Amino acid sequence: MHLAIKMALYKHQTKRKLLEEKRKFLAILKSMGSGVIITDTYGCIYMMNPVAEALTAWKQDEAVNKNLTEVLSLVDKDTGLIMKDLTTQVIQTGVVLNLPETLTLMTKNHTEIQIGGSIAPIRDDDGNMIGTVLLFQDITQRKRIEAQLVRNAFYDALTGLPNRVLFLERLSQVFERGKRRNNERYAVLFLDLDGFKKINDSFGHSVGDDLLMEIARRLESCLRSGDTVARFGGDEFAILIEDIKDVTDATNVAKRIQESLRLPVELKEHEILIAASIGIALNCSSYEQPENLLRDADMAMYHAKQQGKARYVVFNSQKSLDTND
Repeated sequence: MHLAIKMALYKHQTKRKLLEEKRKFLAILKSMGSGVIITDTYGCIYMMNPVAEALTAWKQDEAVNKNLTEVLSLVDKDTGLIMKDLTTQVIQTGVVLNLPETLTLMTKNHTEIQIGGSIAPIRDDDGNMIGTVLLFQDITQRKRIEAQLVRNAFYDALTGLPNRVLFLERLSQVFERGKRRNNERYAVLFLDLDGFKKINDSFGHSVGDDLLMEIARRLESCLRSGDTVARFGGDEFAILIEDIKDVTDATNVAKRIQESLRLPVELKEHEILIAASIGIALNCSSYEQPENLLRDADMAMYHAKQQGKARYVVFNSQKSLDTND
């Protein structure tokens, strides 16, 4: 009798201790800032915390005993592939699987959020695999901020065009590729608006900004999709034209730009006429740095201004040739 009572008390204490541990575990699970989903070795959901419910739009009661792939619909936005068998991968390898940050979660109510996280194996005291635990977070806002930071670093805030940094990066890529392909031809055009300061002084900076945005759109319309036009600051723009046959292709672009700019711009009840001086430099074997190509295009642009503005000049190592009509 004494032994039976002692065993009963031991079982009661053990049970109470287990209940206390479970309550602590559930309290920790609910207080976590990340979504948590626990599965068995077959990928069936055993438990999920409130954050996971909020992120997936599934209630725990609905999700329990369903396969993880039914509740967590993941698509890699870069490849378009649906991510499946996450639990199988973890169970088979026995190692933590970090989720790529290109995953989009399709929730039960058909909204899309970007998530990041990891899924890890769960082992018992003997080291046997008994399930998996998935931890994940909504990283949509962080990704949006990162994308904006990248855009701020490489694009002009006013016009939305690539900035100097991105232009030089693309020029460097073309330059390096051109060294491997001897017959590849490309050109840099450097453009400066004529009389822009006078327009700013006469109509104000607001009109000047609107004019720069209109100029940016017109420049884009004169180029092919694979070419690059960038704003270097103020009223200066640079253009990279790839895959050309000869200088005529570059001068034809300059002509299209000047024809486009001849059309008056209507801004805030003002009709504004604008023109541009353009310098052109073609790649050749004598260039050792891509920046030198840009330098020569800039130099040719100054020659164009000296010769009366509203024209283009092609740089030549011996002389600058005015090829304007």
